[in-house]
Amino acid sequence: MCGICGIVAPERGAPQRELAARMAFRLAHRGPDEFGTYADERAALGHARLSIGVSAGDAQPFHNADRSRWIVHNGAVFNSAELREELRARGRSFHTDSDAEVILHAYEEYGPDCLLRFNGQFAFAVWDRGRRELFLARDRVGVRPLFWLERGGAFFFASEMKAFLEVPGLTLSLDPQALAQTVTFWSPLPPRTPFKEVRELEPGTYLLYDAARGSPAKKTYWRMPFADQSGVDRRPLAAIREEFHALLVDASRLRLRAEAPVGAYLSGGLDSAVVAAIIKGLSGAPLKTFAVSFQETSFDESGFQRAMVAHLGADHHEVVCTNRDIAASFPQVVWFAEKPLLRTAPAPFMALSRLVREHGCKVVLSGEGADEMLGGYDIFKEAAIRAFWARDPRSRLRAQLFTRIYPWLAAQSTGGRAPWRMVFAQDLERTNLPWYSHAIRWRATARIGEFLSADVRAALRDYDPIEEYAAGLPPGFHRWPLLHKAQLLEIETFLAPYLLASQGDRMGMANGTQGRFPFLDHRVMEFCARLRPELKLYGLTEKYLLKQAFGAELPAAIVRRPKQPYRAPIGKSFFADTESALLERALGAAAIAAFGVLDAERVARLVARCGRKGGAAGEIDNMALAFAVSLQLLCEQFLAGRREPAPPPGAAPVRAFGPGGGE
Repeated sequence: MCGICGIVAPERGAPQRELAARMAFRLAHRGPDEFGTYADERAALGHARLSIGVSAGDAQPFHNADRSRWIVHNGAVFNSAELREELRARGRSFHTDSDAEVILHAYEEYGPDCLLRFNGQFAFAVWDRGRRELFLARDRVGVRPLFWLERGGAFFFASEMKAFLEVPGLTLSLDPQALAQTVTFWSPLPPRTPFKEVRELEPGTYLLYDAARGSPAKKTYWRMPFADQSGVDRRPLAAIREEFHALLVDASRLRLRAEAPVGAYLSGGLDSAVVAAIIKGLSGAPLKTFAVSFQETSFDESGFQRAMVAHLGADHHEVVCTNRDIAASFPQVVWFAEKPLLRTAPAPFMALSRLVREHGCKVVLSGEGADEMLGGYDIFKEAAIRAFWARDPRSRLRAQLFTRIYPWLAAQSTGGRAPWRMVFAQDLERTNLPWYSHAIRWRATARIGEFLSADVRAALRDYDPIEEYAAGLPPGFHRWPLLHKAQLLEIETFLAPYLLASQGDRMGMANGTQGRFPFLDHRVMEFCARLRPELKLYGLTEKYLLKQAFGAELPAAIVRRPKQPYRAPIGKSFFADTESALLERALGAAAIAAFGVLDAERVARLVARCGRKGGAAGEIDNMALAFAVSLQLLCEQFLAGRREPAPPPGAAPVRAFGPGGGE
């Protein structure tokens, strides 16, 4: 994709071209091929470009015919060819094949409603020089990031927060409420970020900043349109299956539009296998596939990956991720993720994106979003069993259904006692609780907040992140089927802020690779929102419709295998050989004292407890360890005042536009 940034000043004055250029250079990993700036007396824009093979003459910042409006754009509008013809029919002239020109013409033609015409993953900014107005927008589900802040009457925006390290005099500070959200949901929820001073533009939202008034105004233009039972699709399965198949194939076809080589990720699971099979059927050419395997066999899925490779006849490439690799790369992972992490899973993704780039690909398709859209996660099954159990709380047989999801629980049921029942029985009969499906997970991970310092915990005494999020749930939410409720919570608190960011955009763009996700085509999402729940979760069979629509095109072993969540070792990585030095760097007494956000004694006991087990600690201890290490690294990188100069652009050309810009 690309990196975008900009400044709108409160008063007429000297252009901020140099500052915009430095901010863009901070984003060089997102767009190493070319840099561009625009500046006038009130605003400056910066752009770091990743070339995907579009035509010449599309350098950004890009302008309209009379140079009154300028755009910087990150991402892709996959239906830009169709929109170009639509706009030509309305009298618009085009000079390039770039998405930026299509977006700018569409914005001029339709205003903010243009966003509903875009099929893509994008974040962009349009500066209207005459009206002194900045328009920022982000795609429906939040595949591409966009951040903003106000300082000294000026407005700043950027694809990543590290660009703001160039803002003169800016000092970032941690937001305790964002930390509470992190230990509950695994990530701060937009508009919050880890830093008090910075805001993230929400998915499906646009922002207007009027330089004269000096105040941003936001509007949500799209939200996942789930419905109650009266609004679901009641057609026969055969008709729904046929439409779904055609829709997902078309979503994949659009995402193959690139002159640069396109590859596919193979996780070993159903979702990536479906996407890879579709690509193979559409192109017929040899398909490059990429996968990560693990030193730890309990995390490794390479056997299933290779079965799919043989089925496709793919040109396959694999990176083996050791525990030491994960620990060694973790500081860099945090730098790109820009948030505390409760998992090490982004580290293998960063290694995978590096592998993609090394083999000549800049674009890669994968199966992200299928679990959220089609009921693939175990948390959806848990909610269904708990709701069923709640109708007869004394039933032992109903409780035993949990062993269908987690067979290892049966071994923990000895002498008629099953401690795990107490876990799943929490709030069992409170089925009207808006977050019923996620209550157990959120309560469990929130315990990680105990490792925050006494001062931070005191600041959070009256704050409830769940209540804050629930206050913004859609009208009529209480009437939705339980699965639809659970899906919205998963999409808005996990998919967009964590999965698509920490394991998607950031790790891919760390190596200048562009991920594309057919399951997140808005047409597919809206189609899935209308499905009746049993076509997604059929009893305890997840992604039922996906298996019905594509199962015959895949190896039976891939279709029938149990869902395996993607994870990576945490404690075993941090205690791997000499890499435990990372723990001293991040969690030593001096490091903890330097920032004052963790409880030194509790963290020391955590490290000792994990160390005694060689890193093979329990799930919550592992997540707490990842959180503590990543939080300290984040403080070191963003709060410690180590503001190294922005990296120079190297050999990539730098273009300057606007008054005095020379172009």
